[in-house]
Amino acid sequence: MGNAKKKSVMLIVDDVEINRVILAQFFKSDYEILEAENGEQALSILTERKIDIVMLDIIMPVMNGFELLSRMKQDERMSSIPVIATTAKSEGDSEVRAMEMGAADFITKPYNPTIVRIRVRNVMARLENEWRKVEQEAQSQQIVEMRRMIELDSLTGIYNRDNFYRKSSQIMQSNSDMQYAIVYLDISFFKVINDLFHMETGNLVLRTAAAYFKHVAEGIGVAGRMEADHFGMCLPMDTLNMDELIAGLDNAIQSLSIQHNILFYAGVYPVSNAFLPVDQMIDRAHMALNTVKGKYQRRYAIYDEKMREMILEEQMILREMEYALDEGQFSINVQPIYGVQEKCDMGAEALVRWYHNEQNYISPGRFIPLFERNGFIVKLDRFVLEECCKLLAKEKEKFGKVVPISVNFSRLNFYDETLLDYFKDLMSRYGLEAWMINIEVTEVSYTDNPLQIIDATQKLREAGFKVIMDDFGSGYSSLSMLRNLPVDILKIDMRFIQDVATSFRAAAIMKNIVQLAKDLEMEVVIEGVETKEQLEFLEEIGCDLIQGYYFSKPLMTDDYLDRIEREKSEGAL
Repeated sequence: MGNAKKKSVMLIVDDVEINRVILAQFFKSDYEILEAENGEQALSILTERKIDIVMLDIIMPVMNGFELLSRMKQDERMSSIPVIATTAKSEGDSEVRAMEMGAADFITKPYNPTIVRIRVRNVMARLENEWRKVEQEAQSQQIVEMRRMIELDSLTGIYNRDNFYRKSSQIMQSNSDMQYAIVYLDISFFKVINDLFHMETGNLVLRTAAAYFKHVAEGIGVAGRMEADHFGMCLPMDTLNMDELIAGLDNAIQSLSIQHNILFYAGVYPVSNAFLPVDQMIDRAHMALNTVKGKYQRRYAIYDEKMREMILEEQMILREMEYALDEGQFSINVQPIYGVQEKCDMGAEALVRWYHNEQNYISPGRFIPLFERNGFIVKLDRFVLEECCKLLAKEKEKFGKVVPISVNFSRLNFYDETLLDYFKDLMSRYGLEAWMINIEVTEVSYTDNPLQIIDATQKLREAGFKVIMDDFGSGYSSLSMLRNLPVDILKIDMRFIQDVATSFRAAAIMKNIVQLAKDLEMEVVIEGVETKEQLEFLEEIGCDLIQGYYFSKPLMTDDYLDRIEREKSEGAL
C-alpha cells in the first residue's frame, strides 16, 4: 500500500460561519482545511502552521483582511503565501485595494463553485510555475552563486572574513621579500547612524567604504569586511600612507551628503612574520585602533610592543577590578587642604588608591580613565564616598568635630535620579551632616552634559552639600560657564599657570581668577602647591585655601587622624 500524498493546507478566514462552511465544502477533498473567524486568529495560525493558501474575507471585526494582508507582507515567513480575497459585490473598490496590497486574486460572494475552484487552481499553478522558474535559474547560476557566497561578503561584495584571512596569508607568504601591514578599521559610534537614519543609510556607508577599500587594494593587496562596520586591509608597507588613506575615505563618505559626522578609525599592524595567523595580526591592529577610537586629534595608531604591554595591562585591570574591590585592594588616602589665614587644615580631599596583590601600587592615572569608559567608576566613586563617611564618623567620635572631606565624583553618577537619596541615606547611616562632604565635579563634566549635571548638583546644594568645580580652567568656556553653574568652590591646579613667579601675565590671570571667585562669593582652592615662592604669591593675591606637597602629601587614614590630633592638641583646630 503506497503512501498517500500529503494534502496542501488551506486557511479560510471569514467572520461568517456559513461562508467558511461553503468554501470548506468546495476544497475539503483536495486540501486540509483550517478556519479562523478574524485576522487576529488567522495571524496566530499562520505563525504556528505551514499554510499553502489563504482564502481571506476583507470585511471582518477585530482585525480585517487589509490589516492581515499588510502584516503578512511584512513578515518574511508568510509574505510568499498566496492570498485570495473574498468580497461582496457591494464592497466597492475592495478588490482593487486587495490586489494592490499583494492579494493573488479575488472572488465575489455569493460563491460560484466552478469559478472559485478555477481561481484557486490558477493561483496555485502560477505559484508552482514561479517556483519552478526560480529553481531553474538557481540551478543555472549555482556554481557562480555558491562561489560568491563562499568568498564574498553579501552586503559589500568584498571578501568576507575567512577569505580575507586566506587571501592575505597567501599574498604575504608568496611575496616574502616584501613587508606588509594589516590595517583594521571601523566607524566611531556606527550604531548611532542606524538609530538616527534608516538602516539602508548605514548599509550605504558600508558599501561605499568597501568600494573605497577595494579600490585602494586593487592589484596590490586584499580588502575584506570582518563583520558589522569592521574592515580589514592587507597592503604592502611601502605603499601605505595612512594620512592619505584616511583622507580619501573621508572624501568618499562625505560625498554621500549624510547629515552626520561619520569618522573611521584605524589600527595598523606592521607584519614581521608572514606565517603568523592573520586573525592574530587583526587582533593586534585592533589593539592599536582602540588606543585612538573616539579621539578627534588622532585617527589611527600603529601597533608596537609598548602598546602591547599597555593593552595587556589594561586588560588585567579590567579583568581584576571587581575582584579587587571585593577583596579590599582599594583604599583611600587623604590630602589636607590648608587654610592660610587659620593656619590649620580647613578641609581634605579623598584620593583612591589601588594596591594590587601582585603588582603592588597601581596609579589612578592608569585605572581611572578605563573605569570612566566602562562605567565601573560609578561603583568605585560610591566605595570612596562610603570610606570617607567611615573616616568622618571615626573622626567625629574621636575628636567631637570633623574637617570636611571632598570626594571626586564622575559625571556618570549624575545620570542616576536616585543620587540625592543615596547621599542622604549614607549621611543618616553614619550620623553625618551634609556640610561634612564636598562633591568635586570636573569642569569637563559640565561641558559634556550641562543641563543634567547642573540639575543634579543644584539639588545636592539645596540639600546642604557643597559642590566644587575641579580642574577649573581646563575647558574652553570656563569664564562664561561661571554665570550659571551651581558651584561653591573653584579648584585650580597650580600647573594651570606654572610660571606665576616669573610671568607677569600668568600672575595677573591667577590674581584675577581669585578676585572673580570672591566677587561671585565662591571660595578658591589652589592645588599642586610645592614651593614657598608659590605660597607667598598666593597669599599676596588673597588665596585662602592651599593644597599640595608644600603642606602635606596624601596620607593614609590613620596618619591623617594623627595629623588632626596634633593640630587639635596645638589648639589649631
